[in-house]
Amino acid sequence: MNPEFLVYGLIFIGVLLLVEGLYLVTFGKSISLNSRVNRRLEMLDKGNGRDEVLEKLRKEMQQHMKSRSIPLYSLLGEKAQKAAIAFTPHQLILIMVLLAGVAFIGLTVGTATEVAVRALLSVGIGVGAVYLWVSTKAAKRLAMIEEQLPDAVELMVRSLRVGHPFSSAIQIVAKEVQDPLGSEFGLIADEAAYGRDVGDALKEMAERLDMQDLRFLAVAVTIQQTSGGNLAEILAGLAKVIRARFRLFRRVKAITAEAKWSGKFLSAFPVVALIVINVSDPNYYDTVRDHPLFIPACFVVGIMLTLNLIVMRILTNIKV
Repeated sequence: MNPEFLVYGLIFIGVLLLVEGLYLVTFGKSISLNSRVNRRLEMLDKGNGRDEVLEKLRKEMQQHMKSRSIPLYSLLGEKAQKAAIAFTPHQLILIMVLLAGVAFIGLTVGTATEVAVRALLSVGIGVGAVYLWVSTKAAKRLAMIEEQLPDAVELMVRSLRVGHPFSSAIQIVAKEVQDPLGSEFGLIADEAAYGRDVGDALKEMAERLDMQDLRFLAVAVTIQQTSGGNLAEILAGLAKVIRARFRLFRRVKAITAEAKWSGKFLSAFPVVALIVINVSDPNYYDTVRDHPLFIPACFVVGIMLTLNLIVMRILTNIKV
């Protein structure tokens, strides 16, 4: 096996780990989604003022959507917004440049590839590593919020039933629930303390995270505020609906998993086979490489493989 391919993979993994390391070193271990610590409460325990913590968290959760006008950053901005990446957009762009430089040095030391190819691969590794890192963070964070939300709503129901106002119920969730939902509700609690309408804050959070269950919660609270009613009973019913949707979503995901992975396998297998053949026998395609239809055929195969992924994604994209 050509060792250069191994070097490419190791450099990409090293760059990916470097991004995570920079993130944890810059903002501390509490910002990791694996942390059991509510980051907002930790910041308050360190002596930061409530208004200072509110401003910092709000900036982190809103800064990326405001920077989508930066060329090419719009592709990353939406995922970075959902992941609540604490790096600013300009810092993320600078990190991409830095990682591309690190990758270029690694490719220069570990491979004998031409300079133009090394530069192109370095840019791809730098941008691709940051995009993969942000996408993974966003997917993990949203999955955790979806899992935490029914428990948080039920906690609010118990708080309302013992006589607490809804603002106090929000504060209890902010204190008792772990991140990421704990800090999200902490932000709402702080904004409500400074006079913002809770329904509007919930609606903004739902739109920022693009989560249907949070939209249900925001609508339920807004309707109760305008027309009255037993909010505890409304939220109790909502918690049951969210849990039912969550179970149904998991079931649909399990049922469609085979089709999704079949599509990925069928699209990846020809590419992997091509790489293995070229590595084991570099001269295998020499007899047909100069044929006028060779390049067009490669494009047709690439288009068909891409269409296969798109079609399989459409067929298995079942809304719950």
